[in-house]
Amino acid sequence: MPAPSFNLAQPSGRGDQARAATAVQPRQWQRQLIQLLRRRLDQQPPSGPGADVLINAGPGAGKTLGALLGFHRLHGEGRLERFVVFCHRSSISSQWLSAAQRLGLTLRIWEPGHDQTATSQGLLLTYQAAGRNLEALLEQFAAAPRQPWLAIADEVHHLGLDPEEPEATAWGHAFSRLSQGARLRLGLTGTPFRADNLAFCAARQVQVREGDAWVEQIAPDLSVEPRQLIAAGDVRPLEFRFQDGWVDHGRQGEQDEAERSPLSLEQRESWRARNLRRAIRLADTSSIALRLLLNARRRLEAVRREHPEAGGLVIARDVAHARRIAGLLEEEGDRVHLVHSQDPEAPERMEAFKAGGADWLVSIDMCAEGFDAPRLRVVAYLTTVVTRTRFVQAITRAVRMDGSRGELEAVPRRPSYVFAPADPLLMQYARTWSLSEPYLIRPRPAELPAEPTGANPGCSLPLQALEDGAGEVIRMRGPQLPHFLLQR
Repeated sequence: MPAPSFNLAQPSGRGDQARAATAVQPRQWQRQLIQLLRRRLDQQPPSGPGADVLINAGPGAGKTLGALLGFHRLHGEGRLERFVVFCHRSSISSQWLSAAQRLGLTLRIWEPGHDQTATSQGLLLTYQAAGRNLEALLEQFAAAPRQPWLAIADEVHHLGLDPEEPEATAWGHAFSRLSQGARLRLGLTGTPFRADNLAFCAARQVQVREGDAWVEQIAPDLSVEPRQLIAAGDVRPLEFRFQDGWVDHGRQGEQDEAERSPLSLEQRESWRARNLRRAIRLADTSSIALRLLLNARRRLEAVRREHPEAGGLVIARDVAHARRIAGLLEEEGDRVHLVHSQDPEAPERMEAFKAGGADWLVSIDMCAEGFDAPRLRVVAYLTTVVTRTRFVQAITRAVRMDGSRGELEAVPRRPSYVFAPADPLLMQYARTWSLSEPYLIRPRPAELPAEPTGANPGCSLPLQALEDGAGEVIRMRGPQLPHFLLQR
């Protein structure tokens, strides 16, 4: 069997770009990307519009390094002179800067008032900065030397396009204007779809048949599924532990007439949603959330017997919920970092967790795309957000590998673990998390007439989830691995 493709040698940091890049052995899909970019450049007339290339690759695939390797190779061939990286969060700037340094590329963060377009090989800016400083950037880009350049959009699905409401998709329209002069526009994403049925930048749309109608489909030019990365040893498989249980529904003060609903079997949408809201609450020792959290903590302790640096992540609902979770973990003697978007010290705490400064990271909205912590081995999902995008983004924080662990573990890698309430939607997403589903952009439905007002709601109080209790654990494995790997 060939050596695992994750094993990328580290350059010494000295010498020219060619020597630095020679020390990096591209993965197979990264070599395919370089060939794809080269073909697209050959197909484009020098004076025509730039070509769009969309890459769909799972977390841990190496999208950042792959994009920079593509530029490095084409720059060495004299096809591209500079590049601009657009990313959705400033917190992931460090991984772009680190990867560029590894290849000997000069990448600088763009700052308002400083024109670096002519002096740097690469510029890095966030989508928010691009939108806020659009006119200044347009002037700087126009004044820069007319050289062929590459526009890279990280997590490009954030760049929605809506011709009817351009202000609602300001990031996408800003990127479109700034990248008009690029020879290539490279979009990177691990989740090539949106919940609002909109197209996004740097993505080709093709017409496909759906029943009796034609619809638009976003078609990635290169797709790397998680199951391929797992089989190659590039990332870890996931094992799921869904905490089942029951929830009593009734009206406040009428517990005697409560109806019991099984968490994993409930199909009525309003009841399912109430079940989940109740299930993530931390109540007495029989509650679903508390049982889930204790089981996740025990699993992390077991994982640490073979991976002493391993850590855990809890996705909470809101700040108050997160603080209570953090308090419970701290009562058990764990070191905990709590992060949320309103905390100015959150980036420092996230970096401290990556370096081993805490056993658990409790987060509300900070640890999804771009959060790279290979020591993360256990995820507890305790939030009411049940979109497939958010769930997959959260759980795949635990699939990443680093070189030091790769040298100690055989292929297939030891799994990471996901703990979540046995919500039917979350269980459905878990069965398909490793598969890429086509993103179809369907016609918008006609607006429904407004419901009449003034209707008598009646005198009864609304139905509520009154109490819950933990049940059995439903276990679910990730994608099936090839038989020759399972026999090792």
